[in-house]
Amino acid sequence: MKLQNTNKNISVEKRVYTTADQMLEAFQEMGVSYIFANLGSDHPALIESFARFQQEGREMPEVLICQHEMVALSAAHGYAQLTGEPQVVLIHVDCGTQNLGGAVHNAARGRIPVLIFAGTSPATQEGELMGSRNEYIHWIQDVSDQRGIVREYTKYTNEIRTGKNVKQLLQRSMQLATSDPKGPVYLMAAREVLEEKVEEVTLDLSKWGALSPSAIPPNRIAEIGSELLQAENPLIVTTYLGRNHESVEELIKLAERLAIPVLESAPSYMNFPSEHPLHVGYVWNEPVQDELLANADLILVLDSDVPWIPLNNKPQENCKIYYVDVDPLKEKTPLWYIPSESYFKADTHIVLQQINEFLTHQTINENLVTSRFNKISDYHSKQRIDWAALEAPTAEGSITPEFLTTCIREVIDSETIIMSETITNFSTVNKHLPREKPGTYFSMGASSLGWNGGASIGAKLASPDKLVVSLSGDGCYIFSNPTPVHWMSRKYNVPFLTVIYNNEQWNAPKFSALGVHPNGVANEIGEFWTKFGPSSDLAKVAEAAGGAYAVTITSPDILKQELKKAIEVVKGGRSAVVDVRVTGR
Repeated sequence: MKLQNTNKNISVEKRVYTTADQMLEAFQEMGVSYIFANLGSDHPALIESFARFQQEGREMPEVLICQHEMVALSAAHGYAQLTGEPQVVLIHVDCGTQNLGGAVHNAARGRIPVLIFAGTSPATQEGELMGSRNEYIHWIQDVSDQRGIVREYTKYTNEIRTGKNVKQLLQRSMQLATSDPKGPVYLMAAREVLEEKVEEVTLDLSKWGALSPSAIPPNRIAEIGSELLQAENPLIVTTYLGRNHESVEELIKLAERLAIPVLESAPSYMNFPSEHPLHVGYVWNEPVQDELLANADLILVLDSDVPWIPLNNKPQENCKIYYVDVDPLKEKTPLWYIPSESYFKADTHIVLQQINEFLTHQTINENLVTSRFNKISDYHSKQRIDWAALEAPTAEGSITPEFLTTCIREVIDSETIIMSETITNFSTVNKHLPREKPGTYFSMGASSLGWNGGASIGAKLASPDKLVVSLSGDGCYIFSNPTPVHWMSRKYNVPFLTVIYNNEQWNAPKFSALGVHPNGVANEIGEFWTKFGPSSDLAKVAEAAGGAYAVTITSPDILKQELKKAIEVVKGGRSAVVDVRVTGR
């Protein structure tokens, strides 16, 4: 506002500076690029700040309107997976917090740094403070423990009670979110607090950094290194080591130096080049014993939550196991144990550097290494031949998931970013769509369906010059809220290709039932209550919501051609959805 100086008869501009302004300023200083926002009655102060910053030409993160909170958090999830940089998700009171749904589970289990901020109902009701209650929903949305909705899934929750230290609280929150094990943090504040007039605060951000990555004591590195040198059948198992691209380089160096095979268990990143002769495949939920896991005399587990499922697939009794992880005891998982020689809470990249450095000073039995390399290389080659035998349509002309994945492989390049949420076809995608470069394959790293759409938006924002391909089961596509996803895709010019593995059913519950009751009544009568037929026209949803190119494919003869066409559409700036009807099991 303008204050009139009556003595000198001149106007003096008084700058408005609120808690909301300070928050927005803090986000910019933190390096946040995007605020994924679903706005509500608790955000007038923030909306004013957005407008004021824009009017004054001040730098601020770009505000992206998200029509659904799960899409907002999934987009921040995907962006952080590609860049490592946490973003801000802005949501509305208790209702918006609940609408985060499974996305907050995914961020927690996937160790994704993100700052979630929600308003609360105003704390006053008779106009005592700016922002006092003036809508009936302010009473309905007033709950006693809003933070409790997400407390189980966050590293930190707090309420901002004054704007005088808001920057400190935001920096502490981000410090915790970005320290291993990384994860989401949740803050909230009432309207009156966001409207509060405050003094400007400047922080030295160099003093608010994340925890430094940790190493293993040298004597324990010597122990691990010596055991690796002596082992006849060593094995490395990993799930998310590839979140750090430099870790992949160090893993390749170690594997090649000692000819150690690498097995990926439920991978959420590209951890080791699929076509490398020391890559020995993937394990998911298959109820079979992996040969190399069973024969290993030493296993080095690097960044994995579930390296194997003991009921069906586990190492031999006397196998030595060393566990290295940012969270080796899985402290938030009530039932978890894998007996090991030692557990190390350490950064895998640093540990691999330590082991590789140790090995440069050791005498290595090169004959043993060469013999093992040849043996594992032969195993790798035979495994790939067996996989390739499945890459054809059925005799009746139906499209199999393996054939679909093969066609995708043949129409993309090595730089394409794959976002996979194919659930019962996770293993199929891994086997038939090999990735060679770090940062070209991602899954949600957790289990709540619907990550794929929002995550693909985040991936495209992070890599605007690369083709992003979302692979989704039909159930996951429905869960992803495709209407807001494709509305955002068009509005913010973030086109990507979605390929739906549409078997017109939920295969996962069916497999779960058969896993417990293989000869049960459900199997006998052939009814699992999981069928979706007749299927919705899923591709048309994206066309209606965001003008996406939409096509449904039932014939293998035109599949590759249609995929190529869809990719050209995406490269031209428009999203595409290819709904492929595949054989179920």
